[in-house]
Formats: sequence, structure tokens, C-alpha cells
Amino acid sequence: MSVQQPFISFTKHWLGKPWVDILFIIAPPFLCLAFIAIFPQLFHDAKDIPVYWWVILVLLIDVAHVYSTLFRTYFSKDSWQRYRRPMTLIPLASFLFGVLLCSVSMALFWTVMAYIAVFHFIRQQYGIMKLYSRKEEQLPAWCKRVDVLTIYTATVYPILYWHFSSPRNFNWFVEGDFIIKELPGVRVFFTILYALIIAVYVGKEIFLVARFRTINVLRILIIAGTLFSWYMGIVYFNGDLAFTLLNVVAHGIPYMALIWIFSMRENKAQQQRSPFWKLMYGPLGMLLFLAVIFLFAFLEEGLWDTWVWQDNGRLFALFSDFRSERLNASWLKFIVPLLAMPQLTHYVIDGFIWRKRSNTSGKAGEREMTAVI
Repeated sequence: MSVQQPFISFTKHWLGKPWVDILFIIAPPFLCLAFIAIFPQLFHDAKDIPVYWWVILVLLIDVAHVYSTLFRTYFSKDSWQRYRRPMTLIPLASFLFGVLLCSVSMALFWTVMAYIAVFHFIRQQYGIMKLYSRKEEQLPAWCKRVDVLTIYTATVYPILYWHFSSPRNFNWFVEGDFIIKELPGVRVFFTILYALIIAVYVGKEIFLVARFRTINVLRILIIAGTLFSWYMGIVYFNGDLAFTLLNVVAHGIPYMALIWIFSMRENKAQQQRSPFWKLMYGPLGMLLFLAVIFLFAFLEEGLWDTWVWQDNGRLFALFSDFRSERLNASWLKFIVPLLAMPQLTHYVIDGFIWRKRSNTSGKAGEREMTAVI
């Protein structure tokens, strides 16, 4: 058995234009780590995020990336025709689910949301790794299983470390959303297992070089970026800014890039008949894309601040006419699920939009889940 491909393999693994892949999918975690290395004093044990960092990381990346999903769903005629029923029912079900949780307790709502979000973040890294491995059909199955095990280890271990440590200086959403119990012995066990799995992965890559003379650099960089960003953001640093920077940038920017690449490809036929998609395919298309998702993010966060958090009144002065005293619990159990509905819908609906059909050797179409959710 042999694999006939270049020693260092790049060209057949790109998802879009190479510069888009490199700058917006591959590079974000490494750029964040480089920034932290240059300014380490900003990140050690910092409990608070300055407002300007919050705007960049939370508003313009974390919240905005949720709305980028619109370009592969509600803004796409083909997707709407294909997924009309789930795209109609999922937002309603998300809202009702949120109301049910908030009716039990607001703490339960945020705990459930945090664990759904963690699952979403983990699956995205798995999905991107699979996308960059899609041309490696001829490699041994055990090598692919090692890749899957490693990408899950890179994401799950830091979460387990977090759960079995004393409370960190950061939260996923709100204070107390994770169920934390300090168990040093369990933490040591998972740390040893983590190191062993990484060693197996390195050994696997050495085997591929020796046996097949092949290196999939893009897949390796995705796995390495995931390992470094999740470990440094959660385990090594104990600061909110470091966690938010590595967590949000390494997740949100690649997701927006993937949406841009695939929505442009899938909706290409609409550019001839839809004024909106004609603009999207024009020279200012990417700016329009960003302007749309930034606007939705600003509107959502303005309502969150007006009705729930009330932390950034000056930033959201446009919403001052809607501002009131903090709403009582009877209203919040409807307001909070309503405002969280886009995010929860984003988590769920991705299970549909990243589902592909593939035909192999003339056989009937077989559903393959790329799982970037």
C-alpha cells in the first residue's frame, strides 16, 4: 500500500483561496498566542476585560459570528427550500426550551447553555480538522482515529481541568455556570493521559512520514493551534482576557471564514437573479458581510444591556429610550430566552447546514457529517 502524493501536501487541502485559509482559519490561534507572548502582563490572572477589548472580542467576533450563519440559512434561497421546516421550528423550539429552563431557575438556564456552547466549540474544531483531512482517504483507518482522538483531547482535557480545579478567574457565560469540584488526583490522571495521547499523535505523524512520505501541513496546524490555544487559554493562564482572546478568536474568526467560503460557493447561482447576492459577489462583498453581522450583534447586545445586564449604558446609548429598571423574574424568564434564541438556534441549526452528501465509486449517495457545529 502506498499513497501517491507530494511529501508536503498543501494544494489539494485548501477550502477556499489559500490566503483566506491561512489568514482566517489557520492563523488566528497562533496570532493570539504571539500577541500574548509580546504582552504577557495583560493576561496573567486578569479578572476583568476592559470595554474596548469586550467590543472587539465579544461584540464583533463572538456575537457577530452567530449571525454569520444567516448567510448559509435564511439569506440563502436554496438552503431555505431544503431546510424550511427545521429553520422554522428550531428558533421556536429554542425559545420554548429556554423559557422552560428559566422557569425552573436562571442558574439552570446558564449551566445548560454553557455546556451546549462547549459542545459546539469542541465540534467545530473536530469539523475543521475533518475538512482538512477530506483528501486522505487512502491513509490507514487507525491514523484517522488518532487524529480524532487528539482533536477531542485538545479540547476536552482543558474543560476537564477547569472542572476539577478551584474556581478560575473566568466563566463561560456567567459565574457558577460550570459545575466545579476540585479533585487534584483526577486532574493529574487526565494530565498524564493528555500527554500520552499527544505523544501517540506525534508518533503517528512520524510513521506517516516514514511509511507514506506525506505531511498534511494544514491538518497538523489545525490540531496544533487547537492544542495550544485551548491549553494556554484555560489551563496555563488564569485570566479572563487570555481565555476570551484565545477562546473567541480561535473559534469565531475561522467560523466566519468558513461561512464566507461555503456560502459564496453555494449561492453562486443566485448572483444572477438576486440583488443581494450580486452585492455579495462584488468587490465590497466581504465588507457588506461584516457590516450585516456587526449590525445584528450590536442590536442584540444593546437589548441584552438594556433589559438584563445594564453594564455598558454609554456604549448602547441608542437604546436609552428602552431602558428601565432591571426586569423582575417573571419577565426575565421570557426576555432572556428570547435574546438567547439566535445563539441557541446557531448551535442547533449548524447540524443541518454542515451536512453533506457524497458519492463514492458510483454507489448511492451516503450522508457524511462534516460537523462544523
